[in-house]
Amino acid sequence: MTEKLIMTVDAHDGNPGDVTILLRPDLAPKHVAQITKLAKEGFYDGLTFHRVIDGFMAQGGCPNGTGMGGAKENIPAEFNKHSHIEGVCSMARSQNPNSASSQFFICLDDASFLDGQYTVWGEVESGMELVHALPKGEPPRMAGKIVKMTVVEA
Repeated sequence: MTEKLIMTVDAHDGNPGDVTILLRPDLAPKHVAQITKLAKEGFYDGLTFHRVIDGFMAQGGCPNGTGMGGAKENIPAEFNKHSHIEGVCSMARSQNPNSASSQFFICLDDASFLDGQYTVWGEVESGMELVHALPKGEPPRMAGKIVKMTVVEA
């Protein structure tokens, strides 16, 4: 059974839409389990993309919108050989490699300098134009948000 995430994104342009993410448990089973558990609990619904850097990445999943919060539990690193290229979904973390929790980022371009330091757990299959349309900033003045994140069987 293959699962995907459907993330409805609102970039404050009056045109929300769906981003489909193929989950990669073959690369990071614990991270995929954490993301799907949180999505099924509704954890991500309404959260913002609090850090969006043009040509680099869009980061979300912080419950307080500052980049300093997370879910209750952390996940041990599952670094893998998948490269951080446009559309790749990876977990954010602090300096501690085993501190990933709920925050994630989607690469907007080649970020292969992150390879082997962050855990890749998925890939955008469709809707990348919506990710590129997210308001930029650290934090953006009018942050884009995750309206709803659901897990579906593919």
